[in-house]
Amino acid sequence: MENEKVIHNLEPKSLGQSLSFKQFFSVLIIVLIAALGLGFVVSKFKNGSTLTGQAGTSQTKATSVAGVPDKSTFKDQAEGVLQTGGVDGEGSFHLDRPGGQSQNVYLTSTTVDLSKYVGKKVRVWGQTYQGDKAGWLMDVGLVEILQ
Repeated sequence: MENEKVIHNLEPKSLGQSLSFKQFFSVLIIVLIAALGLGFVVSKFKNGSTLTGQAGTSQTKATSVAGVPDKSTFKDQAEGVLQTGGVDGEGSFHLDRPGGQSQNVYLTSTTVDLSKYVGKKVRVWGQTYQGDKAGWLMDVGLVEILQ
């Protein structure tokens, strides 16, 4: 036991051939190209397949339909020209309809960015809620541009 070495070599044992620098660099380039390609495909799928008009910049154009595409989910509908502003804290937007202010529909939405449709004639589908000040208060789930 006295002849046994206390200090051992730290050189790794070869488990096979290691990659040369050229091979490693080639594999790295292929992986990076594949990752970029996958990212591009995923971003195109994500942006092109949604119907929701959420999160966007002021440059984003309004689509003809936005929100939850199943109209049967929402039993109430109204149409008019979408304008900003609610009434006494109820609604962030309203629909101007023939007959004056008493015919306005006050709107909120957790599904659709209504600001993209201001000034446009639209049809909305949603759920009506009891308002304290608003004669008609609706949470919009689907918007369709009419003009």
